Amino acid sequence: MGVGQQNTNRQQDNGNEDWDALKGDVGDIAGAAVERSRHFIDSARDQATDYVDRRKDDVAQSVADFATSLRESTHSFDERPNIRAVVDTAAEGLEQLADSIRERTFADFFNEFEGVVRRRPATVAAVSVAVGFLAARFIKSTAEDLRYDSMNASRAQSGQARARQAQRSRAGTGA
Repeated sequence: MGVGQQNTNRQQDNGNEDWDALKGDVGDIAGAAVERSRHFIDSARDQATDYVDRRKDDVAQSVADFATSLRESTHSFDERPNIRAVVDTAAEGLEQLADSIRERTFADFFNEFEGVVRRRPATVAAVSVAVGFLAARFIKSTAEDLRYDSMNASRAQSGQARARQAQRSRAGTGA
């Protein structure tokens, strides 16, 4: 084997060693990035769960307050026991819902929702379309109201500006 061929083999060996070292470094960096992203995702999930658990108590209290208000409103139906019975039943159902919200975790709600989606995908799709339609109508209506309000405000401002300009011109000619 010649000297030139030995130098070429050494360069290839050094190149392979450098390449292997580079691959190892990239692998280490990728492993550290994956570990950090897992930590980040776990932290975000924990924060979201804590937030939802705090808010669910507020929602449960709101539902219970609504049930109480509904039950108190039945006093005006004393002469109609059938209506009062229906309203009392609805209030009782709302109180049970409030208790259920308090007792269950976010994971329980999510798992139940996921089960409903899996059991009745067509119903969920229909409800989603209906909610989307209602949301679009609400947004469109709100946008039209805002546009109407801004047009009226700009008309009022331009009218006030014209009135001030007219006052100035009268004051300037009257002086």
